[in-house]
Amino acid sequence: MLTPLVLLPAMGCDGQLWARQIMDLAKLAQPEFGNLSQDDTLSDMAARVLADAPRRFAVAGVSLGGYVAMEMVRQAPDRITRIALFGTRASMEVRPRTVVGQGLLATAPHADPRLTSIVAGPAQAMAERVGQTVFERQQRALLARPDIHEAIAAIHVPTLVAVGDRDRICTPDDARALSEQIEGARFHLLRACGHLSPLERPGEVTALLRQWLKQG
Repeated sequence: MLTPLVLLPAMGCDGQLWARQIMDLAKLAQPEFGNLSQDDTLSDMAARVLADAPRRFAVAGVSLGGYVAMEMVRQAPDRITRIALFGTRASMEVRPRTVVGQGLLATAPHADPRLTSIVAGPAQAMAERVGQTVFERQQRALLARPDIHEAIAAIHVPTLVAVGDRDRICTPDDARALSEQIEGARFHLLRACGHLSPLERPGEVTALLRQWLKQG
């Protein structure tokens, strides 16, 4: 039986961020993409995704998507079977950025020069499709996010916390601090990787998710 799986994007990203995982996990899961473009609070984003999601499902998110995933667990702990958090921090510190500044931090300088054109092109295309209005809405949601410790404390399901070793938006120490607050969480460091790990290291991220989906 396939596991329902909701995938949530980073700020300024769309479904292309998860394109490889949607394809590569098709024999193990039923992936669908959560819409984080319509609301300007994490709570409303989480409620919208929950309204469209299966009755019970696994959820994985990158950065903004990770915060929304944790808020979904807080709102509906009985519906979520497991959670994977990529490039997500436990800290409340928020650093306002422009769409250009966020994109530069997320995609350059690249840890692996061979990935520069592979990552920068799709990342820029996603940002252009998402647009300035949605980006600003998502940034307002992050700036106004409530204390997330209640959401973290609500997590009692198999949890994966992963981060790129060259991530400058969520550092490895940031992500490790989050994993240490979740009982039984598995922490993984992605080598030669920045903030958009499903795009930068698609095979490794797929392998991690495959193991996580099979975890008891």
